[in-house]
Amino acid sequence: MAKYIFKRIINAIPLLILITMLCFALISLAPYDAVDAMTTPKMSPELIEMIRQKYGYDQPVYIRYFKWLDGLIGGNFGYSIVNKTSIYNDLASRIPNTIRLVLPSYITAYILAIILGLIAGANKGKAVDKIIDSFASVSLAVPTFWIAMILIYIFGYKLRILPILGMHTVGNSSLIDYFRHFVLPYVVLTFGFLPGNIRYVRASTITEYSEDYVMVQKAFGASKAEILFSHVCKNALLPIITKIGMALPALVTGAVITESVFGWPGVGPYFVRAVQGMDYPVIMVILVLSSTLVIVGNLISDILYCVVDPRIRRGA
Repeated sequence: MAKYIFKRIINAIPLLILITMLCFALISLAPYDAVDAMTTPKMSPELIEMIRQKYGYDQPVYIRYFKWLDGLIGGNFGYSIVNKTSIYNDLASRIPNTIRLVLPSYITAYILAIILGLIAGANKGKAVDKIIDSFASVSLAVPTFWIAMILIYIFGYKLRILPILGMHTVGNSSLIDYFRHFVLPYVVLTFGFLPGNIRYVRASTITEYSEDYVMVQKAFGASKAEILFSHVCKNALLPIITKIGMALPALVTGAVITESVFGWPGVGPYFVRAVQGMDYPVIMVILVLSSTLVIVGNLISDILYCVVDPRIRRGA
């Protein structure tokens, strides 16, 4: 097993390097660069050239890439062009806020999805299955920002019982105040994560019910509950482990829209402002961070799959 894990880690390193190259190349091909965000049409060409030299944009692309990559490896993410602040410090203060919001939402959605997906899959074609599947299908088509706007209008504007912006009221840092700000974005994110996971669990359950061992259990007189919880559930939830690993990138960049709508001080608004202000150093770091978490999430999923399924360990 250790050999399998080591092999997966070694295979991930070239992919990480390729991702940094792609992110840097795509930003470099943009019609505007970071210097354009700092200059105005009234500036003289000489002044613009001085700014370009100051930030190293007069150097070839490959030299700028290796300097940037060296900084990433060393933990030096650079500085925001717009705010002049350390990107590392900005992310260090914002990522915990995003995790506080996304993690409870994802866990709640995950638990509900397992329950509803198993119920729907075990009753394929019946009324309860049609209701759950219809809910998941409609929810997939509804954008989270629309749900957020509806909740803001009802609970924030009409009823005025919940705040709609920020993580705390100014001058009030109590736990109760935090939870009042937390409720609406938490509900929106849970609703956003739920339908895809429901359909995933439902499809896995239906697949397991079509296997021969279910027919054998029925022939031996096993009850429906015994078949579901003693046999189908274990096998149906095995592929769900891959979803656990893929939750890792969602913990950092999975709530960009919701955080922006509710003014939650996480990575989302920070990234949106960076895009609007052409703050390319911030954009590149967040893109690389998100892509890296996807690779790490896949690696964690593979390791967990290897732990719970002996067949993969023997194959490895």
